[in-house]
Amino acid sequence: MITMAMTHENVDDYIAELETKLAKNDQCATSHYNLGVAYLHKRRFEEAKTSFLRAIERSPAMAEGYVQLGGLAMNDGDIDSCLRFNQAAVKARHRFAVPHANIGFCLLQMGQVDEAIKSLRKAVKLDSQFVQAFGTLGSALYMAGQTDESIEMSKRAVELHPKFGPAWNNLALAYLEKGDAQQAMSCIRQAQECNYDVHPNLVRDIEAKLAG
Repeated sequence: MITMAMTHENVDDYIAELETKLAKNDQCATSHYNLGVAYLHKRRFEEAKTSFLRAIERSPAMAEGYVQLGGLAMNDGDIDSCLRFNQAAVKARHRFAVPHANIGFCLLQMGQVDEAIKSLRKAVKLDSQFVQAFGTLGSALYMAGQTDESIEMSKRAVELHPKFGPAWNNLALAYLEKGDAQQAMSCIRQAQECNYDVHPNLVRDIEAKLAG
């Protein structure tokens, strides 16, 4: 929703401009939202939170505001609040892929794998280019024991973004599960080329399989 490209040079001026505008009329939800985004850019998280809360108070249908609040909650390690804010975003705008994906991520962290998969499927149905959602769905399907579809979803992620390390890691796990250590190692190398921090135990497991 923010309509200008911010840099470190102009963000302070933009914040001052919005603060002046809101001092005259604090009922503009979009201005509060944009101010929150600008505060995020400066890592002024508490002020960002206040701005996003003011935005949704003035415009309860502003789904992006709930999503931003969910992100701040996750940053604080408060997964329950993150889930609630994204659920509110879905209520505000059901056909918005981002909160569906975020709900799926939260549920996955909570161990509710089947429910996570449902939300992630909604996300990729709504946005067929949503790399992170495909990657998280691949991870969830792997956890659910649906290895073939996990591979399919993770492949979709790396087709969209070849440097998306988490999906390469998911592929390595899935191929190892299927007994294809050669393919698993190839995926590990791809993940490492993306600067993804592959767990040493996974590398050892694949190497042991290759040696055996």
